[in-house]
Amino acid sequence: MLYYLSLLSDWFGPLNVFQYVTFRTVGAALTSFGFCLWMGPSVIRGLHRLKLGQPLRRKEEVHQLADLHEKKQGTPTMGGVLILFSLTLSCLLWGKPTNPYLWLALGSTLALGILGFCDDYAKVKKKTSGGLSGRQKLLVQGLVAAGVSGALLLMPQAREAALKLQIPFIREEFFLFNLPIWGALLFFVFIIVGSSNAVNLTDGLDGLASGCILTVAMVLGLFAYLSSHARLASYLFLPRVPGGEELVIFCAALFGASLGFLWFNCHPAQVFMGDTGSLALGGAVAVVAICLNQELLLAVIGGVFVMEAVSVILQVLSFRLTGRRIFAMSPIHHHFELRGWSETAVVTRFWILSVVFALAGLASLKLR
Repeated sequence: MLYYLSLLSDWFGPLNVFQYVTFRTVGAALTSFGFCLWMGPSVIRGLHRLKLGQPLRRKEEVHQLADLHEKKQGTPTMGGVLILFSLTLSCLLWGKPTNPYLWLALGSTLALGILGFCDDYAKVKKKTSGGLSGRQKLLVQGLVAAGVSGALLLMPQAREAALKLQIPFIREEFFLFNLPIWGALLFFVFIIVGSSNAVNLTDGLDGLASGCILTVAMVLGLFAYLSSHARLASYLFLPRVPGGEELVIFCAALFGASLGFLWFNCHPAQVFMGDTGSLALGGAVAVVAICLNQELLLAVIGGVFVMEAVSVILQVLSFRLTGRRIFAMSPIHHHFELRGWSETAVVTRFWILSVVFALAGLASLKLR
């Protein structure tokens, strides 16, 4: 909305600053961060009053881990609503309302957030760690992903680029492969559903998911800015995304909201984001990556999330095929906990890894 103030610049020159994406990016990040800090205590008190505490898995389910996490019992969940409110407010204030990419990213994030909210509410109501069934969640995630993918393929300015696949670290002349529409649709659904669930699996320790999402949002925001700039995109062999500058605003708002939430989510956490936040955050970065034709880059910069998801897959396959487990427990962050690492050590080291993966993604800009 504030973008339209630039139309009054003939009357008052300084208002022209509202048309610049760099200014609005900073404004979006600070707005979502500030709103989180302002509303966080009230939201946490409200969740406490409603007795929306996070149900933990019983000792017979997780054994030693239950003792390590015993103090977390009763910590309110559904804190992801704080992220979603902050993100939405910031995007509405600083984004350009006519940009389809902004609404596609924000709409899909809110839709997955609603799914996560229903799952969290079911857990609290049942007073167990199991909410909606896996099939129910996958079905809704698939429908949301299919809707987003279909909308993207119907956008004239996005369809041609969306039907191509970019491989990081390889120059443009060699890395674009035409995909059929049905192949692109299935691929996009896989990316969105996979990313949403990967972040959900990562959200098992205080500050882990919210901290790792910061580096992913920063790198995607930078790629969005470069891809929206014709000269820079050509120089760096990036696919041109006209209108992609509004995804910079979205990523900045996502960064600010996650950073503000981390203020309350760091160890010892005052609130958990729950599936309300984790499913939404995973979907958000996936949709941005798809809009930028950087789906494979997401696997690089989101390496921590990939590690978590792969550890679960390997654990399940190993146990079903051989009857043995590879890890003490999956996702892999619990493996290190059970091997004697403190929760703070696990989270900090995974944050370090997320920075390393982000730097690897940035290196792809020149290593082509």
